[in-house]
Amino acid sequence: AKIVNRSASILSVGIDTSANTIIAQRARRTPRVANRLLKRVRDWADVKADGFVSEDVARAALEMLEVDELGLDQTDRKILSFIIEKFNGGPVGLNTLSAATSEEMATIEDIYEPFLMQLGFLERTPRGRCATRRAYEHLSYRHPDPAEGYSVNSNETLYPSTS
Repeated sequence: AKIVNRSASILSVGIDTSANTIIAQRARRTPRVANRLLKRVRDWADVKADGFVSEDVARAALEMLEVDELGLDQTDRKILSFIIEKFNGGPVGLNTLSAATSEEMATIEDIYEPFLMQLGFLERTPRGRCATRRAYEHLSYRHPDPAEGYSVNSNETLYPSTS
């Protein structure tokens, strides 16, 4: 929140405390992302509101940008949805994931995976990437039942049980 507040001051953006907090919470704990979101919200406020970034303005702008309350954007959701819908939660190899999502392998590994793993939505295994129960729940998918042959153990991975 301090970074958003400081950047708002430098950019002469009128912003209230709750809007500042909302932007900071959705910034993936990354200053560069916080600054990018602030600029996008500011631009939205200039066009759609009176230029002041209130809580409602921030929420509306971030909704339009498709950044959810945890900071997931459209690409994050695309990666997780692909793993869940096409591969029953995984495992999926990086090459396949890259081809299916039209994202470079390095971008997936360096930008998207660390954040998704930090949130507990993605797990990397020797066999590929797997969506966790948390990912299913956040994206409102029905999680496979253990009786269907999937492990729902303490690490919550969704690849077929090997035991």
